[in-house]
Amino acid sequence: MIAATPTPLLKQPDRLEARLRELPAEPGVYFMRDASDRILYIGKSKKLRSRVRSYFRDLDRLNPRINLMVRQVCEIEIIVTDTEAEALALEANLIKQHQPHFNVLLKDDKKYPYLCITWSDDYPRIFITRKRRLGNSRDRYYGPYVDTRLLRHTLFLVKRLFPLRQRPQPLFKDRPCLNYDIGRCPGVCQSLIRPEDYRKTLQKVAMIFQGRSSELVELLESQMLQAAENLEFERAAKIRDQIRGLEGLGAEQKVQLPDDRISRDAIALAMDEQHACVQLFQIRAGKLVGRLGFVADAQSGTPAAIAQRVLEEHYAGVDSVEIPQEVLVQHDLPESELLESWLSERRGRKVEILSPQRQIKADLIAMVERNAEYELARTQQSAERHAAALIDLADLLDLPELPRRIEGYDISHIQGSDAVASQVVFIDGLPAKQHYRRYKIRNPEVRAGHSDDFASLAEVLQRRFRKFAEAKARGESLAPSEQRQGSLLRPDDLADFPDLVMIDGGKGQLSAVVEVLRDLNLLEDVKLCSLAKKREEIFLPGASDPLPTDAEQPGVQLLRRLRDEAHRFAVSFHRQKRTERMRRSRLDDIPGLGHKRQKELLAHFRSIDYLRLATPEQIAEVPGIGAVLAQQIWDYFHPSETA
Repeated sequence: MIAATPTPLLKQPDRLEARLRELPAEPGVYFMRDASDRILYIGKSKKLRSRVRSYFRDLDRLNPRINLMVRQVCEIEIIVTDTEAEALALEANLIKQHQPHFNVLLKDDKKYPYLCITWSDDYPRIFITRKRRLGNSRDRYYGPYVDTRLLRHTLFLVKRLFPLRQRPQPLFKDRPCLNYDIGRCPGVCQSLIRPEDYRKTLQKVAMIFQGRSSELVELLESQMLQAAENLEFERAAKIRDQIRGLEGLGAEQKVQLPDDRISRDAIALAMDEQHACVQLFQIRAGKLVGRLGFVADAQSGTPAAIAQRVLEEHYAGVDSVEIPQEVLVQHDLPESELLESWLSERRGRKVEILSPQRQIKADLIAMVERNAEYELARTQQSAERHAAALIDLADLLDLPELPRRIEGYDISHIQGSDAVASQVVFIDGLPAKQHYRRYKIRNPEVRAGHSDDFASLAEVLQRRFRKFAEAKARGESLAPSEQRQGSLLRPDDLADFPDLVMIDGGKGQLSAVVEVLRDLNLLEDVKLCSLAKKREEIFLPGASDPLPTDAEQPGVQLLRRLRDEAHRFAVSFHRQKRTERMRRSRLDDIPGLGHKRQKELLAHFRSIDYLRLATPEQIAEVPGIGAVLAQQIWDYFHPSETA
């Protein structure tokens, strides 16, 4: 018996009213769940009953995002806390843990980079990334930083000042690389330094990105004096060079404030109908040590509410030592006292949130606001360029609507070997890498010495659109706009139906794809084109001649960016497969012989050639290799003698 799908509370007024009456008028956290029991939204309130009831009182006054969320709510859960500060802290932890869709205020559009330290590793790495909190929960992310050039320059200097791990993977198996010889790396790849000692070095580096450079300088000065007293002059000289380098990091500092005793953050934003660009300046010891940038949805609330949420999300992900004594805000926050209490509790000392109106602090807020306005102008210009490209492409291909989701496909191989395909996705003219896919070509006719791009493309498109063909056969609609309108959190696989599909190639590749879509009965549903490399010519199904276009017009440039990205993604996957094949050992083909036992065999016999000459008895002498497995290994290398 199939269980009935839960009905949204809005369609059950009596049940909704009963559920709202059950809620206590106490502080706590509430969960909104949908029909699939997924968490849509997590919120906090000092009076749970009043806050939750406000969502269902007047839907028309809610912004579109929250309105859509409320219409999907099928269940409400709560956790009661003793104080509002506890509710705020609990909400921050739960949002970080569950990442509910409707809690995502800050857009993850990879606009600003982060600096990551992988504390989850024995020897942590430090690197720049545009992906946030996708790894182990123990890893730390600093940022997002607005000035990418300055961030890269700072990291470059840090790696020169401190001996740090330079490579994600060792260059050699049995010896360190040149970085160890010149003092840039402590020999991490060969474990020439203990993990705890290496972590102490990295903890000093982390202080730089926490805005604690002056504190680090004081620490190093005391260590330098101690080393000198112990007659360790070489070590003292190295620490002296590190101190000079750290002082050089702030040599280009342009912002100086007279009060250098108080650490403070200043936040301001600028917004239009769609975008909200937020800037947060970090001032430590009277100097600007960090400039962070956030992009939010302007429809998610008032400027003050957006600033409040940005501060909550930002401080929820930082260490307590990074929380300043003062937070200067552009607008009076709706829950400033609650935020103050939470920050003070986390920091262990009092934190003040101020909205300055005059003198130096007001000038600082005005400067931050000007920077936010510049970022908003850049965002608007970028959005206008992408919109112009989409409009031009729609006119060029005679599409009924703007192609919000465009998919590009390409094939990569070397004379048929290691053949792979790529699917890249652009949404609103920008790469959406979370939707990229890679395909291994399964066609047995495509092999080393025999390539067939037409058959490979046909296979990939058949695999990609099979589910849509089955859905159409069941009578379901494939209209992209209809699918997206109500499917923000539905597990419906049809929500990724593209507005446009671009094939990298000419008329031949396009014809192969047309045949596949015709067999799937989707040719009328999928908008299709191809882009040939040589002359940047665009072909449409059924047309013998390319479209009359200018290679530099916005729509064609958008397709070229899509094509180049599909090519890059396919080539990188092909190289990965080829490298794996070349590194693959013949021992991988022996059943029951795992990686650990392979290492034991190679360590004992030094090479596969010596292993081939060994007898079963000699093989069985290797630790972990029994008589049965030794016989299987011998049989593998001597098939003619066992036949």
